[in-house]
Amino acid sequence: MADSVPIATYVMVIFFIYVSHFMSTSGKPKSWTNLLSPKLQNIHLADRLSDDPIAIKLASTDFGNIVKEIPAAVLYPSSNNDIASLIKFSHSSSPPFQIAARGQGHSISGQAMARDGVVVNMKSLRNHRNGNGVKVSSAASSSMGWYADVGGEQLWADVLNATLEHGFAPVSWTDYLYLTVGGTLSNAGISGQTFRYGPQISNVYEMDVITGKGDFVTCSPEKNTELFYAVLGGLGQFGIIVRARIPLEPAPKRVKWVRMLYNDFSAFTRDQEHLISINGRQQKNAVDYLEGSLLMSEGPHPNNWRSSFFSLSDHSKIISLLTKYGILYCLEVVKFYDDHTLASMEMEVQVLLEELSFIPGLVYEKDVLYVDFLNRVRSGEIKLQSQGLWDVPHPWLNLFVPKSRISDFNYGVFNDIILKRNITTGPILVYPMNRSKWDDRMSAIIPDEEVFYTIGFLHSSGFDDWGAIDVQNKAILQFCYDSGIEVKQYLPNYKTREEWKYHFGIKWRTFQERKNQFDPKIILSPGHRIFTND
Repeated sequence: MADSVPIATYVMVIFFIYVSHFMSTSGKPKSWTNLLSPKLQNIHLADRLSDDPIAIKLASTDFGNIVKEIPAAVLYPSSNNDIASLIKFSHSSSPPFQIAARGQGHSISGQAMARDGVVVNMKSLRNHRNGNGVKVSSAASSSMGWYADVGGEQLWADVLNATLEHGFAPVSWTDYLYLTVGGTLSNAGISGQTFRYGPQISNVYEMDVITGKGDFVTCSPEKNTELFYAVLGGLGQFGIIVRARIPLEPAPKRVKWVRMLYNDFSAFTRDQEHLISINGRQQKNAVDYLEGSLLMSEGPHPNNWRSSFFSLSDHSKIISLLTKYGILYCLEVVKFYDDHTLASMEMEVQVLLEELSFIPGLVYEKDVLYVDFLNRVRSGEIKLQSQGLWDVPHPWLNLFVPKSRISDFNYGVFNDIILKRNITTGPILVYPMNRSKWDDRMSAIIPDEEVFYTIGFLHSSGFDDWGAIDVQNKAILQFCYDSGIEVKQYLPNYKTREEWKYHFGIKWRTFQERKNQFDPKIILSPGHRIFTND
């Protein structure tokens, strides 16, 4: 149920804040505490709003470390009411001010920012949930089974830990768990499990959403359906997710983790496509996770920061092959298991490997705890933080490429642009997904083919040289455009309305209509620049 919202008591506070910024002749927000009378300062929402330089600085940047947009204020909500009150006041103001929800700030191009508006620091809610941010329940009498009600501000790492206490876990993950539930559901939430279990947006029973009108709405496939599908993959344009009900399944204990190397791109993609075709949850020989990546002669060391895997005795052979071919392709698969499935898992892995066409002898296995596998990127993050290499520019480019054009993409991008420019400062991921695991009613955009590939250029750079990678990213997009390869950006970043229209294609009209219905004043998520360029 929605909390009651004492909006009337907040109106004057927000009014003073709003006017203090927009009437400033200097263009710089004034100190709000000096503008509020002692009586108004006692109202608790005033205490939740800050223009402290540290708060403003944090809200002005993101993981990308490329874009900087300075907000007028940051809201540190103590409840859903605070968020609804802020949005309601903006909606009733003329003109309205813009609002962006910020979870971990893991956007690349300012998508979680609100220039001259208010950024809602969703992490603040974790301090007020009293340990109830993740509630695990069972509905044994229905088809729902086990599920978790999760605050939109909660980290997936915390969801994992809480559900494992009951022996259960969600089935769809991102590679990095220190992201918020609301943040990934606003995009899609993908990784090597997506081909089999679908993206995270395909694994949601129900949500509580605060719309761009400030309305608190519970939605599901059966209730308030239009909002439910709009918000999933909706880039935060229609509402702020404050609760999601996530289905759970029994959690495995351990994983068999296998990597193998290829020098032939056709064999590499053929094997990937074969493996994702075996995707029934009960089907033998089906893998639970599959991703591919590139190794390059001038790129990261074979044992890059994501995980140490390859045998030291084979390093010279791998380097020799990299020198010869320029690029090697690494296929990474995982089988989940527990005590009673250990024997069958080992046999299934061996059968699986016999069907594949990797370079003979260049196959490597690990056996690790399930939780350690899911949290594998965390150790790399901690290492990079200790070296001062985490909070640097990340000019990432993530694309969905139709299967029918993946060979053209390999020749034109991997073997031409990437090799010639020799800029490889981070992992490059290449792995396929099944369209059947996505729901076309959702806002997320994918290619119109049953199988399509995720391509992730996950670059890092210095603060003075990220521009060269940005130029390379633009060259990749230009090649796709010139070649008629209808790629779709994941975590999209466009500058013009026409680009957004092209991105959404036949969904553009529906996207517009949903915006008019749920956020008609164009208040939410201005950092995407979808409706703010007119």
